[in-house]
Amino acid sequence: MMKQTISAIRNGKYDKSISGVCSGSAAVEKEKERLISLEKDFIECYGEPCGKVRLFSAPGRTEVGGNHTDHNHGKVLAASVDLDVVALVCERDDGIVRVTSRGFGKTDRIDLKERGVKPEEKGHSCAQIRGVIERLADLGYAVGGFDAVTVSSVMPGSGLSSSAAFEVLIGTIVSYMFNGGRISPVEIAKAAQYSENHYFDKPCGLMDQMACSVGGFVKIDFKDTDEPVITPVDFDFSSCGHKLVITDSRGSHSGLTDDYAAIRSEMEGVAALFGKSCLREIEENDFLKELPTLHGKCSERALLRAMHFYAENRRVDAQAESLEKGDFENFKKLIVESGFSSYMYNQNVFSPSKASEQPVALALALSEMILKGRGAWRVHGGGFAGTIQAFVPDDLLDAYIDCLESVFGKGACYVLSIRPFGGTEFVEE
Repeated sequence: MMKQTISAIRNGKYDKSISGVCSGSAAVEKEKERLISLEKDFIECYGEPCGKVRLFSAPGRTEVGGNHTDHNHGKVLAASVDLDVVALVCERDDGIVRVTSRGFGKTDRIDLKERGVKPEEKGHSCAQIRGVIERLADLGYAVGGFDAVTVSSVMPGSGLSSSAAFEVLIGTIVSYMFNGGRISPVEIAKAAQYSENHYFDKPCGLMDQMACSVGGFVKIDFKDTDEPVITPVDFDFSSCGHKLVITDSRGSHSGLTDDYAAIRSEMEGVAALFGKSCLREIEENDFLKELPTLHGKCSERALLRAMHFYAENRRVDAQAESLEKGDFENFKKLIVESGFSSYMYNQNVFSPSKASEQPVALALALSEMILKGRGAWRVHGGGFAGTIQAFVPDDLLDAYIDCLESVFGKGACYVLSIRPFGGTEFVEE
């Protein structure tokens, strides 16, 4: 069965399915080669498959608007991108799940008869796999064993959520292999977050998994984190004459945990002065009215970060509305505003404990120099180190990449497209 599937990929019988997530014939051919290359991995890991093999994909994601808002029940605009993790999978009948990911040098093995969180698995990919599958089983869905080999183009540490893409991939496999594709993208995202929180032991929000699972541009309102409001945003990014560029400033994330944690804790500290647990529970007008009283009860930085939160929530709505109307120029203006707010108010462009190390700030300065009046740029994700995001006009793309990579090194820039949907199975047509 493996040979027939690989032959069908080569002969173009999967092209229509693959082209749904890839823009352009070159991208389709590249995706096909990645899928074909998994044949060798599978045979080396498990031998020849005993049944039909199937092909799955889940994308990475980019945060477009709503920087550091989700943890205080705010709003986010996100989008799935055309970097993905793909898998070649064969079903087993003994309740054993084996997953081997290229480049990680080990095979994760899960026995579905052995239920529950395993302390020794925390922080490892086997915990993510077990958590997603067990959560879906608890929700009443059918689960079963399988062998899978995967390869990812979503770079770890890129701010594009390689971890969430992997979790969504596992949920997508379970959905299509054992449930006829009936598990909704929202349910898969929630199962992925549950796995990350309770099995992997990382207290993440839901934005990453939701954006990877739902696909396209999506606005997410986390006012009720148990039932977030998911609103797809209808916009054809391929028609706007720009490219999305993520640049890795190649700064170290080491020692930044306290900086990340302080943003959430300071916002929640402001909310606590109102007797609330998060800023979303307080109206902006009430916050501004009490600002003179709040000053002195908490730090000025905490107040600035609260101001950023409220402004970002408004910007997310405005960004989504601009895209829906096809007003890309106003959308770019709002992206730049978001970036300046993150820099000046949220203050997550460099760490105060490493004030002389400012690679993200330098990348933003170079972006402004090239793109001012034409494109848009902002810090991407958690900040302090790592990546920035830019929307670059097609005619400036080469100059932009040449400039940024001359400073941060060859391969620092990733040119991306917005993928129109999330986790999926590639099928022969």
